[in-house]
Amino acid sequence: MSAPEPFGARLRRAMDERGPLCVGIDPHAQLLADWGLGDDIAGLERFTRTVVEALADRVAVLKPQSAFFERFGSRGVAVLERAIADSRDAGALVLTDVKRGDIGSTMAAYASAYLEPGAPLFSDAITVSPYLGFESLRPALDLARANGGGIFVLGLTSNPEGAQVQRATAADGRPLAQLMLDAIARENAGADPLGSVGAVIGATLGTAGVDLAVNGPLLAPGIGAQGATAADLPRLFGAQSGHVVPSVSRSVLRRGPSVEGLRTAAEEEVRALSAVVPDHR
Repeated sequence: MSAPEPFGARLRRAMDERGPLCVGIDPHAQLLADWGLGDDIAGLERFTRTVVEALADRVAVLKPQSAFFERFGSRGVAVLERAIADSRDAGALVLTDVKRGDIGSTMAAYASAYLEPGAPLFSDAITVSPYLGFESLRPALDLARANGGGIFVLGLTSNPEGAQVQRATAADGRPLAQLMLDAIARENAGADPLGSVGAVIGATLGTAGVDLAVNGPLLAPGIGAQGATAADLPRLFGAQSGHVVPSVSRSVLRRGPSVEGLRTAAEEEVRALSAVVPDHR
């Protein structure tokens, strides 16, 4: 059997064909209420099905946040499973936002849950936390590589508390975030057109203060309701702007429950992004 196509190559093609946009699927209680839905399984199912129907055949990446499904227990996880499968069937890449991080057999089990073909939650990529040490992620990194999957490692997040750890200085004088970015770059060495291990870099940071040249995708949450705009990306990411996967949630989702409203909002975001970062298209 031939090796599966790497996630980085699939992501590059999806961004070139559909534009760079990643849309979060974040069915939190207030958004369900704004759509006129109940904070229950029926509301969760209706919300999720509508977003997938509206966007999975036209955006590059959909990013369901697993916590908003897990809070409903097994029935909520079943909705997430269906959303992942339906989104992938419609052509979107699915980045499941789980932020897992552990050691040994536990990390291997997390990896198997999301990165093993045939698993109910099998996704194109997941988010992970490296602050038990980058090598603690090895089971996920290896399984993703074997199956053509992707990994997005938390680098510099947009929450103010993150700096306490991420910008702390390691023994060799580098910020901890730079240690993680350097490790990502090693994982992606030689990959073309794009590595399959990415970093999460908050779009609200203003300046990075670290070297973002990791030869992989840079997931940039924070555009829209959190205050960042498409115009902020070139200043923050510089020469790496063409590798950025801008992530929006509320600025698109608040245009529901209309399918056409969601599609129009996503199209507007893609146009705004393409105008400031032409290399995306």
